[in-house]
Amino acid sequence: MLPVKNPFGRFVIYLTLTIYVSITSLPFLWTVLQSLKNLRQANARPPLFIFKPTFESYTSLWFRTVPKDLPWLMLGFVVVNLAIIVSARAMARRDASRLAIVMLVLVSYYLLFWAIPQIVKTADFYDFFVNTVIVTVGTVIIAVSVSSLGGYALARYGGISGAMILIVALAFQSLPVMAFALPYFQLATVTGLQDSYVLLIMVLVGLHQPFALWMLRSFFMDIPQEIEEAAMVDGASRLTAFVRILIPIMWPGIVSTGLLVALGAYHEFLLVRVLTQLRWTLPVAITKYIGTVYSSINTVPYAAAVCVTVPLLILVLFFQEQLVKGLSSGAVKG
Repeated sequence: MLPVKNPFGRFVIYLTLTIYVSITSLPFLWTVLQSLKNLRQANARPPLFIFKPTFESYTSLWFRTVPKDLPWLMLGFVVVNLAIIVSARAMARRDASRLAIVMLVLVSYYLLFWAIPQIVKTADFYDFFVNTVIVTVGTVIIAVSVSSLGGYALARYGGISGAMILIVALAFQSLPVMAFALPYFQLATVTGLQDSYVLLIMVLVGLHQPFALWMLRSFFMDIPQEIEEAAMVDGASRLTAFVRILIPIMWPGIVSTGLLVALGAYHEFLLVRVLTQLRWTLPVAITKYIGTVYSSINTVPYAAAVCVTVPLLILVLFFQEQLVKGLSSGAVKG
């Protein structure tokens, strides 16, 4: 698509986008405002736009007992997160392997999430948040890893068998989500995996695997085969060429695919609700706060809605550059 050079046309486009973003952002901004009010302010008519904000709903959501040194603990949490990000970027500048960087981030956050309940008395919402992180990260790692190998094989080795695999994957992708619930529920009952991380990750990987396979196959098809052949001529094995040559080239595509899989796993409601009793993720857990006794006591439901949304905003903003590169490099051609 050619860029619009007419000034009036550009003005109309930017005006339309501004109006669209304003309309779609209004519910979230209203929820943020309501979460910073007490119950009386939240129920005031007409609505209050100038008020003294309070974070009582957030502290009630995350803590059973609010620690006295909460500001210092929050500062420490921010410092630890910044230290992890700075360390990862420093390793990237020194040309460290991406696997080492990913392992550093995963181990660091594992220790952080383990340490927090040892320091403060966290509420149920913290457990739901940790469940969501474990299930989402596990789903992304397995789905993207398997789909990278499968997408590479289907892109390089065509034929009837490859076409059949893609058709079957597309057919599974088109099935309703509820079609997976009963078989997996019976399997979990027989194997004893009911209400476990393994079950949730396995189900969500199967649910999002076809999409990731199609996406990554498209990325591999955009990479000339001569690149890996040149590496193999120089003595590299096919696996070495795949890991050291192809993966760095299509890294934006892997990141964008992983991000879309993460969004799908994060948003999943029906399967998590059917297959778990305690290990709820945030989309299911938020029903505990909305339309229950919490709604008549304080503004915790608004705070819960904000806390469910903010991680996705941070994730998209942090990886927006790779997401744009990946989606604009031809992976959406199908």
